[in-house]
Amino acid sequence: MPKRLFKKYLPSPEKIRQTKGLGAFAEILGNPHLWHVNRRALSGAMFIGIFCALLPMPFQMLPALLLSVYFRCNLPLTLVIVWLTNPFTYVPVFYFTYRVGATLLGTPVSPPSPVTFTWLAEQMVPLWFGSVLCGLVFGLAGMLITRLLWRYSIVRALQRRRELRRARKAAKNAGSDPDSPA
Repeated sequence: MPKRLFKKYLPSPEKIRQTKGLGAFAEILGNPHLWHVNRRALSGAMFIGIFCALLPMPFQMLPALLLSVYFRCNLPLTLVIVWLTNPFTYVPVFYFTYRVGATLLGTPVSPPSPVTFTWLAEQMVPLWFGSVLCGLVFGLAGMLITRLLWRYSIVRALQRRRELRRARKAAKNAGSDPDSPA
């Protein structure tokens, strides 16, 4: 079950609160709700992480942290997901979101030219529009996939339990059956 896997590697909220380097933030970051490993916390973290990862801005982890604290989602997963966009993936990801925004807004996709303030200002609207839209769409998709996978793992575990109970019951009944050859 994914819950055991996550709990194995995550520090406890008490350990976070006792970390001296966090200072005043230790109480906020030590909130147990930010470290819960359940379907709601993980799927919310997936949405927030993907959404913030697709925002074309520096320090994407800051809004991810604030949203995660506000909505009480799993903080470590949120911050890990934000790193989907990193210095190696910025260019292709944001070029894709720019193309989506430019296509939907009906603006021509202009090739990179010498960067001037006016050129940059013209490109920011399609970039931000495409980034927010892609963040919402991919964030919702990630959230739904996380919920479906969580649900699937629970249903599978319940089916295994039922099969195990049936096998035990059948073995017990077969052992006590007077008509069975012994």
